[in-house]
Amino acid sequence: MERDLPKLIVISGPTCSGKSKLAVDLALKIDGEIINADSMQVYRGMDVGTAKLPVEDRKGIKHHLIDILEPDQEFNAALFLSYALPVIKDLQQERVPVIVVGGTGLYVKALLGGLFECPAGDSEFRQRLYEEYKEKGLSALYQRLLRLDKNAADNIHPNDRVRIIRALEVINSTARPFSELIGEHRFSDRRFSCLHFCMDVDRKILYERINIRTMSMIEGGLIDETKRLLDAGYSPRLKSMQSIGYRHIIHYLDGTWGLDEAIRIIQRDTRRYAKRQLTWFRADRDIIWIDPEDREGVATKVTQFI
Repeated sequence: MERDLPKLIVISGPTCSGKSKLAVDLALKIDGEIINADSMQVYRGMDVGTAKLPVEDRKGIKHHLIDILEPDQEFNAALFLSYALPVIKDLQQERVPVIVVGGTGLYVKALLGGLFECPAGDSEFRQRLYEEYKEKGLSALYQRLLRLDKNAADNIHPNDRVRIIRALEVINSTARPFSELIGEHRFSDRRFSCLHFCMDVDRKILYERINIRTMSMIEGGLIDETKRLLDAGYSPRLKSMQSIGYRHIIHYLDGTWGLDEAIRIIQRDTRRYAKRQLTWFRADRDIIWIDPEDREGVATKVTQFI
């Protein structure tokens, strides 16, 4: 029964909703530790553009799975589980409350409900996809996925080459929509008894915060950070370097856009990303939607839970 499972606290929500600070405040109250569930904060040297909480703002709370990889190393849901599950197990054995925090919905879903195992692929078909990618670019593959399975495409970033190719490969090998197979899995392999909070922020306020934070990132050194990464030899084609903020500043640095245009598009794309995150989390009926300012209410629920 679920009540016999190890207990886990999760705080998720859209970018710019205040997850990290709430998690720190909660961890201070319950003597807990934090597991990062953000797909970009695992990378060293990518601090400004990923909005990592500065060390001084972590208030001495131990954060796991931050700064564990170089920007050219692969990271995905399966790798997230391989890192996160042993840490969670160790902390729970030590009776340390665990707070998982992040906006990468697939990572949270895989942690709570198990990872969907893709059917075996076709190496020859995969090679043809890679050839098409080299010849026509990733946009052509993404447009094909949109035609074949719009639901799957809507949940995959247009720059996520690995997941786009994998989805197309699964569709080819099964003759079924990738999203349909995911739906049948239902992520129902429960590992934890979970109290899952999600930040409920008014859309207008959230978008204002996104616009303000984008400007703060520019003022805080996003351009210099991107230059340092490029100068260190990291390719602008890397998945990490194609994330929001970095790919836009790369276009500014190579002269494609002026700075004002780059800022405007960062703000626009971040708003769109936040909207996708909200759509993802609103589909989960087990989530408790909370006012980010209601620190006491959240702490009370958690205290009762643990």
